[in-house]
Amino acid sequence: MTMQTLLTELMMIPGLSGHEGRVRRYLKGKLDPLGLPTTTDRLGNLIATLEGDKAAPSVMLFAHMDQLGFITRKIEANGLVRIERLGGVPERALPAHEVLFSIGEGRDVPGLIAHKSHHATGQDEKYKVLPYTELYVDAGFQSAADVKAAGIDVGTPVVYRPNVSVLANGRIAGTSVDDRAGIAVMLETIASMLDEPHRPTIHFVFSVQEEFNLRGAVTAAQVLMPDIAIQLDLVLATDTPDMTARGDVRMGGGPAMSLYSFHGRGTLNGTLPHPAMVKLMEDSAADAGLPLQRSAHIGALTDNSYVQLVGQGVAAIDMGFPMRYSHSALELVDIADLEMLHRLLTEALPRIGPQFILDRDAFEQ
Repeated sequence: MTMQTLLTELMMIPGLSGHEGRVRRYLKGKLDPLGLPTTTDRLGNLIATLEGDKAAPSVMLFAHMDQLGFITRKIEANGLVRIERLGGVPERALPAHEVLFSIGEGRDVPGLIAHKSHHATGQDEKYKVLPYTELYVDAGFQSAADVKAAGIDVGTPVVYRPNVSVLANGRIAGTSVDDRAGIAVMLETIASMLDEPHRPTIHFVFSVQEEFNLRGAVTAAQVLMPDIAIQLDLVLATDTPDMTARGDVRMGGGPAMSLYSFHGRGTLNGTLPHPAMVKLMEDSAADAGLPLQRSAHIGALTDNSYVQLVGQGVAAIDMGFPMRYSHSALELVDIADLEMLHRLLTEALPRIGPQFILDRDAFEQ
C-alpha cells in the first residue's frame, strides 16, 4: 500500500478526541498481520512494542490518532443542533462547512454549519467572525425528537465531514491530516523496523486526546518509561504569503525538526529538544542524502512538552512534516515529505545503540 493510499484511508475515519475507537480498530487490523502484539490502556492509547537491544536506550515513537471537532451541546426544538468546541477549532473557518455526527459505523449523520444567507446579511455583519456559540448545525431535521431518533444527543461527537482531495504535485488536502499523516509514517516505519537487526527497543504509541490538552501520550510514557521520545506531527509550513515571517519551512522541502516550540496561549508549555536527538537527526539526514528543515515557533505544542518530564526526564524531539492550514477542514500535506520523514526515521533509529550518548555535557558548549 502506498503512503498516499494509507493516508487517504486514515483521513476518512472519524476519531474525535476521546472517541478514537474506529481509528484504533483500523490500526489493530494493520498491526495484527505483522505479528506485532498490541495493548490498549484505559485511556485508549494503542501500544505495540518491538523488542531490540536491551543495552541501548529505549525509544517511544508516537503520533496521535485523535482529531479536533465538537461535542453536541444542545438540541433545539426545531431540530437545529448547537455544538461545543473540542480542541483548537478556528471559529472564522467554520460557517458553511460540512460536519458529521459520529454515531457509529453505518449510522453517522451528515450536517452543515449554517451560514446566514448573504441576501440577509447587513453591512456590519459582512466582516464579523461569529463566536461558535452563535452557530448551529442543520442536519435536515424538523424537531428535537427527530434528532434523537437518529441517535444524536447531548455529548454526541461531531467532526469535520471526512474528505480527501488529491491536488497537483503529490499534494493531499482534507480532514485530519493532523495527525493521520504522522500515523501513516509510523505504520511505514514499523514495517521497516521489523527486519532491522540493529535496533533499540521501540515502543510505538498511537496516542489519544492530544487535541484535548495533550493527555494520552503522557499516560503511555508513565508506564513505558522510555529513555527517548520521538513525536511525529505537523510542522507549520511558512511558504505562503501570510506565513513567511514565521520561518523557512516549505512544502516539498522534506521533513522538519522542531528546535523550539511554545504554546503561549493558556498552556504555558513547549519543547526544547535534547541535543543528542538533534545531532542524531542531522547526522542521519546528511548520511542518507535527505533534506532536513528546521522550525522554531510560538503558538503550537505537542505531547512531548509533557512526555519529556516523565521519570528522570526523557530525551525528546518533535519531528514532523510541513503542513498548511492547520486545524481547518482542509489541511494540506505533500506526500513526498511523508516519504522522506519515513526514510529519515529508518536511518536514525538503528543508530540508537548501546554506545548512544544522552549526557548533555557531551553536546552543550
